[in-house]
Amino acid sequence: MFFRSLSLLVALLVYQIATRAAAETAARPNLVFIIVDDLRWDDLGCTGNSFVQTPNIDRVAKEGTRFLNAFITTPLCSPSRASFLTGQYAHTHGITDNTDRSPRSHQLETFPQVLKQAGYETAFIGKWHMGNDNSRRSGFDRWYCLQGQGTSFDSMVNDDGKTVQTHGYVTDVLNETSVQFLRQKHDRPFLLYLSHKAIHPETAQAADGKLSDPTASNFIPAPRHVALYEGVTVPRRPNAGVPPLDKPALQQQIAGLPPLGPTTGSSDTSILNRLRMLSAVDEGVGQIYKTLQETGQLDNTVLIVIGDHGYFYGEHGLSVERRLAYEESIRIPFLMRYPRLIKAGSTIDACVLGLDIAPTFAEFAGAKIPTQYQGHSVVPLLSGKTPSDWRSSFLVEYYTDTVFPRMHKMGYRAVRGDRWKYIRYTDLTGMDELYDLQSDPYELSNRISDPTAQSALESMKTEMSRLLAESGAE
Repeated sequence: MFFRSLSLLVALLVYQIATRAAAETAARPNLVFIIVDDLRWDDLGCTGNSFVQTPNIDRVAKEGTRFLNAFITTPLCSPSRASFLTGQYAHTHGITDNTDRSPRSHQLETFPQVLKQAGYETAFIGKWHMGNDNSRRSGFDRWYCLQGQGTSFDSMVNDDGKTVQTHGYVTDVLNETSVQFLRQKHDRPFLLYLSHKAIHPETAQAADGKLSDPTASNFIPAPRHVALYEGVTVPRRPNAGVPPLDKPALQQQIAGLPPLGPTTGSSDTSILNRLRMLSAVDEGVGQIYKTLQETGQLDNTVLIVIGDHGYFYGEHGLSVERRLAYEESIRIPFLMRYPRLIKAGSTIDACVLGLDIAPTFAEFAGAKIPTQYQGHSVVPLLSGKTPSDWRSSFLVEYYTDTVFPRMHKMGYRAVRGDRWKYIRYTDLTGMDELYDLQSDPYELSNRISDPTAQSALESMKTEMSRLLAESGAE
């Protein structure tokens, strides 16, 4: 009788533990994070593009929320992606440019590591974009990584430690591999981290290993999309093609390059080909939607579509570039769907950053948010209310490199607030910039020497000092 009672007690305890574990797993959502390389915030139908066809990405916004004021803190691929992963500024995580940062990227403390420790199954699929080394990084159970930048067709990948030659259009390959992962049986909540090569150009390499003239870059859509948007004239922002006559940093004479102006901006052809490339990404979002629906996981999944930074379509005469602190470069699209917490079709005005991804996913996973994160979880914003202590300004930083001649010795630190933006160039003197975003949203009038703006300038300098000190930069 005693042993029978003991057996029943043990069975009851085992049942309670299993039930509690199942309940905790059910309460923790799956996480699907889709990064589109170089995606501007206004490249999507749901963000105001008048002709682009992105029905599946738009569905994320229709059934979820759009963050109207989403930004990155270093407008360049590698630093931005490291900030997604670490929740830190570039000056903290150390990935400051697009050179080969492979050794450092192996040392990063990332949110997938936190999720894996919390019991998540984790998968990385796509372009790592922090060095050419595509070997597995810590924190991922499934690893499917393009070699270097990857190629538009027939890319080489590291497939869980094996070098594999893929066949076909690279975006389709990444979409198909993602769907295969989602269709597997999952006994734990999962993270899918899908990092697209699109809509980045196919860029040739010069003989010395440096990138060749970026105007030779080639945006290559899938064959089925090459005629999409044929005959469309691309709408331009009011600052497109406007010579930067009050921006000394951009007015510098650079050997071999013409002055910036109407003839130096992006052509309609390059923009349309970028958006044609986006169509394959959109189709993949539709495939992911369908798979999550068919496997019964759709409404238990946080689905995010985001860009890693913006891009210039001729604004201020700039083409095939990001790196600068203007709105076209630092603003990103950020869409999230999770019906358990998000009202369909809602929008969120609060300022959110790429730094916020890591703490947000840690909170969704029920993990303790690491103290080294410099971002903040956006989960409190999903109710539609902004906490009183939420940020009203943030730091933007860029470390000079020699990849593009136009940006050589043009490192800067900037602070962007609700109204004003101040840019302080660290390699140049007498070339700083100040903009009133309220009256001048296209940043056409540099107010740095305007006597009526000096109070605002001093306030922004003080705010920059505070942010630098707070983030450990100074």
